[in-house]
Amino acid sequence: MKSFRTEIENPVVEKDILELERKIHEFQEGKLDEEKFRSLRLARGVYGQRQQGVQMIRIKLPYGKVSSKQLKRICDVSDEYSTGRLHITTRQDIQIHYVDLNRTPELWAELEKNEVTLREACGNTVRNVTASETAGIDVDEPFDVSPYAHALFQYFLRNPISQEMGRKFKVSFSASDADTGLSYMHDLGFIAKIQNGVRGFKVLLAGGLGSQPRHADVLYEFLPSDKIIPLMEGVVRVFDRYGERKSRAKARMKFLLKDVGLDGFKELLDAQKESIPIHTFPIDADSYPKVQVATTKAPEVEITDIKAFEKWKSTNLVSQKQEGYVAIGIKVLLGDFYTDKARLLADLVQDYAAGELRLSLRQNILIPYVKEELIPFFYSELKKLGFVEAGYNKAVDITACPGTDTCNLGIASSTGIAVELERIIKEEYPEYLSNSDVVIKISGCMNACGQHNMANIGFQGMSVRTKDKLVAPALQVLLGGGNIGDGEGRFSDKVVKIPSKRGPEALRVILNDFNTNGNGASYADYYVDKGEHYFYNLLKHLTDVDNLSAEDFIDWGNTEKYKKEIGIGECAGVVIDLIATLLFESQEKIEKAEKALVEKKWAASVYYSYTSMVNSAKAILTSEKVKVNTHNSIIKDFQEKFVVTGKLSVAGGFANKVLQINENHPTEVFATRYLKDAKSFLEKVSEFRKLELAHA
Repeated sequence: MKSFRTEIENPVVEKDILELERKIHEFQEGKLDEEKFRSLRLARGVYGQRQQGVQMIRIKLPYGKVSSKQLKRICDVSDEYSTGRLHITTRQDIQIHYVDLNRTPELWAELEKNEVTLREACGNTVRNVTASETAGIDVDEPFDVSPYAHALFQYFLRNPISQEMGRKFKVSFSASDADTGLSYMHDLGFIAKIQNGVRGFKVLLAGGLGSQPRHADVLYEFLPSDKIIPLMEGVVRVFDRYGERKSRAKARMKFLLKDVGLDGFKELLDAQKESIPIHTFPIDADSYPKVQVATTKAPEVEITDIKAFEKWKSTNLVSQKQEGYVAIGIKVLLGDFYTDKARLLADLVQDYAAGELRLSLRQNILIPYVKEELIPFFYSELKKLGFVEAGYNKAVDITACPGTDTCNLGIASSTGIAVELERIIKEEYPEYLSNSDVVIKISGCMNACGQHNMANIGFQGMSVRTKDKLVAPALQVLLGGGNIGDGEGRFSDKVVKIPSKRGPEALRVILNDFNTNGNGASYADYYVDKGEHYFYNLLKHLTDVDNLSAEDFIDWGNTEKYKKEIGIGECAGVVIDLIATLLFESQEKIEKAEKALVEKKWAASVYYSYTSMVNSAKAILTSEKVKVNTHNSIIKDFQEKFVVTGKLSVAGGFANKVLQINENHPTEVFATRYLKDAKSFLEKVSEFRKLELAHA
C-alpha cells in the first residue's frame, strides 16, 4: 500500500489517512475487531455496500457547495477508484461505489489535494452540515447563511466531543422562512433571522425521520449568531452523555428529548455551561470568500427549438437577489451523473459563471451567478450534456435513495419505481412538469434516506406476504406530508400497503382525484380537507394480494424473482466492543489527551480524559454483563456497583471525579489534573481486570 507522508501538506489530515491505512492492515491481519474497525472506517466516509468486497465512499461537501476544481478532482478519483458514476445524496454529499477497501487511504489523499474530505461523512458523528442550495442568492434571505454553516462545519470536524456518539447528528441551515433546509426534521435546525439589526437564527431541536418521525421543538425563537456554536457544543455534549448507545433504534436525539422533555433537556444543557470552552464564537461573515464571476465573453448562439427553450426557462431558472444574474437548476435523475459530463460542466461554470455548483437536498445541481444575457448560451451548452430536462424541483422531479441497488438496508427498489413514476408523469400528466406544489419522494426502507415521510406523496419500500406465504416487493403509500415554512412541517400518514408493481396505478388514482376534486387548493390543503380515511378508501382496491401475477414478484428494474435480503446496516455505526478493545481505546484517549495538553488545547484534553474514564468504566461493567446504554448510566452504575460496594476504590467517588468536567472551565490547571485522574483510574481498572481474569 502506498505511503502518503510526503503528499499531504496538512499534518492533521496526513495523520488521519495514515491511521486509516494502519487500521486496514491491522484488520486484515486479524489484530483488530471487525466491529471496531467498522466504527473507525465509517467515521472516515468508508461504508460497506450490499455487494461483498467493495465499499461506498461518501464525500463530504458542506452545504452542497463544490468548486469546479473540486468537482474535477472528484471526477478523477471516481474514474481511478470507482466506476465514473457520481451520486448526489439528500444531504448534499457525493457518493461513489464499488471501491476497494485497500485503496481508500490513497483515494482520500487524492481528494485532499483540493480540500475535499471524507472525515465524519458516516458513523456516529456530526454529519454533513446542509443548507438551502440558494444560500447567498436567495431573494428572500435576510443574509447569507453560508459563512455560518462553514464555521460550524470547521469547528466540529475532528472535534473530540463528537467522534463516538450513540448515533449520528444532523444539522441544517435555512436561508429564509421558506425553510428549504427543512429545519423541523433535523437534530439542530437553524433558520436565518435578523432582530434589532443583529444576525441570528431561530433554533429547532430534535427533529428526525425514520420509522418514527418527530417534529423538532423550538429551542430559541432567536439566538444571536455568535451563540450558535457554543449552543451546539452543549447540545452535542448532552447527547453524547445521555443519549442511548446500546439500542440502535432509540439512539437518536429525538428519543432523548422524548424521554427528558424540552425543559429537562434545557436543564441538562445548562449544566454543561462551565465545561464549554467558549461562550461566544463570533463568525466573521465578511471574511468568507467573495464570489468572482468569470468575464469570458461567450459566443453567440441560435436557439432552434424555441418552445423547448421557453419551457425549460419556465421551470429551471431560479431568481437571484443579485441584479443581472439568475441561477440555473439541473434536474438530475435519481441524483446520478457521470464524470465525462461532470468535467465539462465544471469547465462551463469556471469559464462563464462563478466557478461553483450547489448540490441540492432534492439530489439536483444549481449553477449560481449566470448572467442573464448568457441564458441562451448556457442552455445550448447544457443541452449538449443532456442537462436541460424541464421540471427542476417540480412534481416530476422525484427524490429516491439508492435502495436495493447498493444499500445493505434496502428492502425494495426505490430507483426502479422512481424512473417509472417520472415516465408516467411526463407522458400522462404533462401539466405537472411545471407544478412545484406536489413533492414525491421514495425510500427503499423505513430509514427514510429518500425522505418519503415528509413528502406530499411518499413511497417506502417493503415486502408483502401472500396467504401462500410467498413474498413480493411492496410499497407503503404515505400522503399528506410537507414543508409549511418557518420551522413548521407535516409528516405524512401511512395510508395503505400495496404490491410494488401497483405503484404507478396508485399515483394515477391520487393525481386523477386531485385534478378532479382539488378545487384549486394546494395539494397539502387538499389532503387535509379530504382526510386519511378518504384516501384509504380511494386506494383500498390496490391492497389485495390474493390475485398477484408472476410479474408482481419481480421488483422494478430487476428480472429475477424478488427475495427479501437485508444486510447489516451501517448508518449508525453500531459497535459491540470487546473488553480488551475498550481498555486499549481508553489508553489511546489518554495519549490524545496528553497530545492536546502539549498543544495547549485544554478543552480537547479534558474531553479525551473524560471519555477515557467513561470508557474504562464501560469495560468493567461489560465484563459484569451490566447494560451500558448511556454515558450517564455508566457513571451511575459504576459508582453503585463498584465504588459503593468497595470492589474498586476511587477517592471522592467515581461520579464526583468524572463529572468534574461540568464544574470546571477547561483551563491548563484543570486539564492537567483531570488527565492525571484519568491515568490513575485506567491503571486501577486495568489491574482490577487482570485480577478478575486471574481468578476466572
